[in-house]
Amino acid sequence: MQQPREQRRFQERQAPEWHPKTKLGHLVKQGFVDAAKIFQFSMRIKEPEIVDHLFKNLKEEVLVIKSVQKQTKAGQRTRIKAVVAIGDGKEYIGLGVKAAKEAATAIRGAILKAKCNIRPVKLGYWGDKFGEPHTVSVKSTGKCGSVSLRVVPAPRGSGIRAGSVAKKIFQLAGVKDIFTSTEGNTATNENLVKAAVMALDRASNFYTPDLWEQKEVVRNPFMELSSVLAEIDNLKIE
Repeated sequence: MQQPREQRRFQERQAPEWHPKTKLGHLVKQGFVDAAKIFQFSMRIKEPEIVDHLFKNLKEEVLVIKSVQKQTKAGQRTRIKAVVAIGDGKEYIGLGVKAAKEAATAIRGAILKAKCNIRPVKLGYWGDKFGEPHTVSVKSTGKCGSVSLRVVPAPRGSGIRAGSVAKKIFQLAGVKDIFTSTEGNTATNENLVKAAVMALDRASNFYTPDLWEQKEVVRNPFMELSSVLAEIDNLKIE
């Protein structure tokens, strides 16, 4: 008996079951490693499915779509370049860039790259520490090409004082109040977006006094769960 058309379409839209290919993927799928441990030990994410498994409410934003050309012996080759940002609106942001023959393919590839490039953003306060963190903790500057973007902590209620493209980056990262200033050719949106992400990275990497307390030493999950990884390797061999 043939299935109804709606049911067939629903089954086609369902994502296939995830079969991890990396050690980190196996540990994440079995629940041994969470997002905090991944970034604590600077583990490299090579599978976009890891991000899909850990983050359920990621938002995607297509920031730039433009055509790029390359001169070859056969003539000019035109491709579509897409810049996509993802974030959970709280403390994580990712940026991906991909070029392809078609716009849809470029956007899908940029989303996958953005998931693999996701990173945490450390938020802070302006003045007294009450309520949730709402701004960047320190001043910082990001630079890409000729574009230089400086971020400054802002009082609660100030809002995001930035251009329309950079504003989307701060919204996806969970920043609610911030002052910015830019220099250079800011019409190049790709460089502006990269400069904004770099500024957030530098502000997050600053070693603030609340991080001075000595914490308990924790072993790397790959070392701590070596027996689990050995069992997975044995199952692959069998």
